[in-house]
Amino acid sequence: MAVFSPPDAVWRAHFQNALLAWFATNRRPLPWRQDYLPYHVWIAEVMLQQTRMSRGVAYFHRWVARFPDVAAVASASRDDLLHYWEGLGYYSRLDNLRRAAQAIMAKHGGQLPDTPEKLLRLPGIGRYTAAAVAAIAFGRDVAAVDANVARVFARLFDLGQTHDHLRRRVEQLAAALLPSGQARDYNQALMEFGALLCLPRRARCEQCPFPELCLAKKRHTVAERPAPRPKIDKTDLLMAAAILRRPDGRVLLRKRPATGMWAGLWEFPGLIHRADENENAVSLLRRELPGGLGLTATLAPFASVSHCHTRYRVLLDGYLCYLIDGIGLPPLVEPYSWVDGDQLATRAMSAGHRRLAALLVASGII
Repeated sequence: MAVFSPPDAVWRAHFQNALLAWFATNRRPLPWRQDYLPYHVWIAEVMLQQTRMSRGVAYFHRWVARFPDVAAVASASRDDLLHYWEGLGYYSRLDNLRRAAQAIMAKHGGQLPDTPEKLLRLPGIGRYTAAAVAAIAFGRDVAAVDANVARVFARLFDLGQTHDHLRRRVEQLAAALLPSGQARDYNQALMEFGALLCLPRRARCEQCPFPELCLAKKRHTVAERPAPRPKIDKTDLLMAAAILRRPDGRVLLRKRPATGMWAGLWEFPGLIHRADENENAVSLLRRELPGGLGLTATLAPFASVSHCHTRYRVLLDGYLCYLIDGIGLPPLVEPYSWVDGDQLATRAMSAGHRRLAALLVASGII
């Protein structure tokens, strides 16, 4: 890699002034920007990882209404937190959030640390989140580089590096161009610019406040920057779930283990199967279900849904199974629970099982 040489003072001043002026006019009225409370900034940064802004804002409002501060997160049960996180995915973020909140209460008197170095010692906080919270919440002069910022600089300087090499070069540039004392607006301006104008597939170069500075525009390489990541094909994951309904309308749920995929979420009892199984999904489900429930002889197909999960494309088939009667049913303990429609709405579920639940309600089955 070539020796890093920051832009000269004239270039730097032009870029900074144009960027900050653009941000002053175009900044979105996001809820955590009202007061920049460190707790709000932290929650927003964690939620917005792998999440669209419009969706993240809705979740943020619900979350802070239920958990208004670090203490509320630290003392909440995982099930309660899961209910307000459901649908955001990447549930390890939630577990780390809870662990970090508990560490903040135990070691920092309930107040978020105000430097990247101290923030990095908290569970689940990496380089980007530590820099973003330190800069945006506390005004520390550090540069935070997310995917939007990396894209802006890859085009501005026509950088052909990929992945980690690109991130390191962009971190150098972002730090060199940071105007002292303006880290909050500078970092947010870069992120906002990447989110609103310097878009991945349709860069709005005609609205750029500094087009004369952009090397990719001059060289006609905007569409090629940043260099694309190697495509990772998703693997189909075939799943089947049994929707067991009692005569009183309640359905059976099972809680997943505390570790692994969809840890701690509730689901209709089921299994992962392969397309080439000698036994069909119905037969496999009957073997998987808790015994002694007086099930009818067959499971009837109800609905099929699909959703993506990290490296997988999940294909979930739901089967209805009605109990003959509700008399003499054995008591159930975790991981199983009978729930009615109201309770079903409060149980945190993965995307596929939540869709099955919504279809059950819409169909009037529960």
